[in-house]
Amino acid sequence: MLKHFYVISNMMNILFMSLLVVISTSCVSCFYISDVYCNPQASTLIKSFCLATSLVYYIFMSRPNKIYLVDFSCYKPGENCLCTKEMLMERAKLFGFLSEENFILINKILDRSGVGPKTYVPEALLQIPPKLTLDEARNESNLVLFGAVDELLEKTCVEAKDIGILVVNCCLFNPTPSLSDAIVNHYKLRGNILIYNLSGMGCSAGVIAVDFAKQLLQAHPNSYALVLSTENEISSIYKGNNPSMLLTNCLFRMGGSAALLSSHPSDGHRSKYQLMHSLRTHVGADDNSYKCVFQEEDEKDIIGVSLSKDLMNVARDALRVHITTLGPLVLPISEKLKYVKNLIERKVLKRKIEAYMPNFKLAFDQFCIHTGGRAVLDRMQKSLELDDFLMEPSRMTLYRYGNTSSSSIWYELSYCEAKGRVKKGHKIWQMAFGSGFKVNTAVWLALKNCDPTSLKNNPWRDEIDDFPVPMHCYRSMTKSA
Repeated sequence: MLKHFYVISNMMNILFMSLLVVISTSCVSCFYISDVYCNPQASTLIKSFCLATSLVYYIFMSRPNKIYLVDFSCYKPGENCLCTKEMLMERAKLFGFLSEENFILINKILDRSGVGPKTYVPEALLQIPPKLTLDEARNESNLVLFGAVDELLEKTCVEAKDIGILVVNCCLFNPTPSLSDAIVNHYKLRGNILIYNLSGMGCSAGVIAVDFAKQLLQAHPNSYALVLSTENEISSIYKGNNPSMLLTNCLFRMGGSAALLSSHPSDGHRSKYQLMHSLRTHVGADDNSYKCVFQEEDEKDIIGVSLSKDLMNVARDALRVHITTLGPLVLPISEKLKYVKNLIERKVLKRKIEAYMPNFKLAFDQFCIHTGGRAVLDRMQKSLELDDFLMEPSRMTLYRYGNTSSSSIWYELSYCEAKGRVKKGHKIWQMAFGSGFKVNTAVWLALKNCDPTSLKNNPWRDEIDDFPVPMHCYRSMTKSA
């Protein structure tokens, strides 16, 4: 079995070397052996041919494989998991751990968050009393991940046994056996599959998983990689009264995604997107950046994730560092020259002017910015100078599905598809932020027009006509008295 997989993975190498041997043998047979040794021209010809063939082989095989996104899916929970703001406030009161002051604070946070009136939480959280057990947490992850993978395999018509790489990311829930092991067991994946489980990497881990899968696919050509992103609500609920830790209870919701990446050249004609760039920026060397999203115990030894007041400034500064790497790869020459001119004026001529923010609208057609919360989206919109239309996928995803952590960028891309906005040749920017602190980007090239009527299992399909909600309603909802 292992020999079979080795032959399949190295088919191009075997075919090319076999062809080289056949051609070389044919050339040598054209000369008498004595001619090869006695005739310098014949010897030179054979040496030149072998050298040229080796050079062509090196160039051909050292060229990076194109990475395709065959398709992706986002899990949409059932009606039994639907939760309104009133239900959340009722359950919060019944939980009994919130002080009266923090109960009022939770209500204000929900009003300001940008999260809409109907989102999804695990059914175990809606029970009275809620079931916050390991079994329920595992059931939540299985429900989300199995649901997303089932939809993806149905869309792509790829059999589970053909998947050679599996990357699963979940920040706070990491049981033994791992979530990736659960996928292998449920779908009976093959024995030599490469599996990886990423944890503790925050909301940006979805892009990290894509970048990791890309590198694995380039090292293992002609393979499929399954990338799964989720977060676990049950295991991440904070049951204390530290205000800096309560925000996660208000923002995060149930959800997950599955994406099938391929390095098969033959998949180019049927894939939706091609991965053009994947970039990662880590500013964790700075203490404030490292601790701005931090899991720790509160004063009563209750574990939660605290968000510091420096978070917005850290995100802004990290974005500036990130675009210095991203800009040269995607911006037109006119924007690059403007950026260099501004840099010279500030650093060389010492002029007191603001740093120039390039116009990324000239580089991208669709923007999928992680739904970290209304304040995060406001800051990103202001920093990147984007209009409401380009921010719509992010704001509507936050409104309808809440912050689904690392999978949010896929719900946003689903929104763009459901609206029929993705056209062949469009470039899509997926950008996510995460603890550490990290800013990560994936740039996709659309390989075909997206017809909303032909979409299967799109989480927006049955209700896309209800969106976007009128901005005056959205803004009034996010304001607080």
